[in-house]
This record gives sequence, C-alpha cells and structure tokens, in this order.
Amino acid sequence: MYRDVEKVAKSVYRTSLVLPSVRLAFLLGRLSGRVTKMVVDKMGFDGSDYAERVDNDLKPGIVLSAVTTAAYMSARRSGFEVHALRYEDLVARPLDMCRVILDYCRMPVSLADLAVKAFDVDSQRSSVLAKSIISQFKEPEMTPQLRLKLNKLLKQYGMPLIGEPDIIEGTLTCT
Repeated sequence: MYRDVEKVAKSVYRTSLVLPSVRLAFLLGRLSGRVTKMVVDKMGFDGSDYAERVDNDLKPGIVLSAVTTAAYMSARRSGFEVHALRYEDLVARPLDMCRVILDYCRMPVSLADLAVKAFDVDSQRSSVLAKSIISQFKEPEMTPQLRLKLNKLLKQYGMPLIGEPDIIEGTLTCT
C-alpha cells in the first residue's frame, strides 16, 4: 500500500513527535546524510542512494516513500506478481476497493461488507500512534520553496512529484 507522498511526509513527521527513536533519527539526520543511509540500511535496503541530510521536516517521509516505492518497483521488474494499493482509493471507496482486493486474492467478494467494518476502528487506538493523539500535532507547512526542493529530490528518485498524479505501475483500482 502506498499513499500520496506529501501526506506520507507529514505523517512521518507527526510520528517522529511521539516515537523518541524516530525523533532522534530526525535530529541526528540534520547532522549528516550518513544517518539516513544507516536507517535505510537497517530497513533491509541499500541506503547508499538515500544518504540525504535531513534539512527539513518533510524529507524523511519523502525518502521513506522513495525507498518503499523503489523496492516495490524492483520486485515487479524482477518478475514478481505484486500489485500496489493506493491508500487514498481505499479511504475514498472502501467497499469497492475491498471487493477489488478480495477478487484479486480469489476470495469471496461477499466478504467485502465485513472487511469494511475494520475501518470503523482506529487500529492504533491504544498506542501513541492513535489518530486522537497524532492529529493534535501541527503539520509542517509546504511552502513553494520547500515543494521545489522536495520535487527535485523526488525527480532524482524517479517518483511522482508533489501535486501530480501519483498512481504507480501495478496499482489495483476499482475504476
């Protein structure tokens, strides 16, 4: 599953405000791109291409999106039959998307009504990542200058730019 890259960046930032280890990575990343490389390496990927100094609050989320999208695209290029699911589609049309997912998995589409009920509950409700906690934090502002800077980075990684359609190859849709 993937999500609009700007929303990911803002969500990762808010997460850093409640998870001390993530916050520490943000702060240490301001000193050197080696920190970002090490974090990506620890995720099980080669961080060499992602050694970016964290010079703004949205960059870690941009890098995270780039890493995970690159891994997905690499799997597809290697012949794995993997497909993506766009979070925004799932939220906008949960019943239709649940039917698409169930159909793709060759499961009874009749289970879609039951599957949609899972969206009624915050899966993180008992943690510091609960929507009621995370939503209290102000998101960093996306200034025109920051958008230009982040879009340059996204272009470098071959990712859809902020403000452009972000449908990646192999995405399951209900249209």
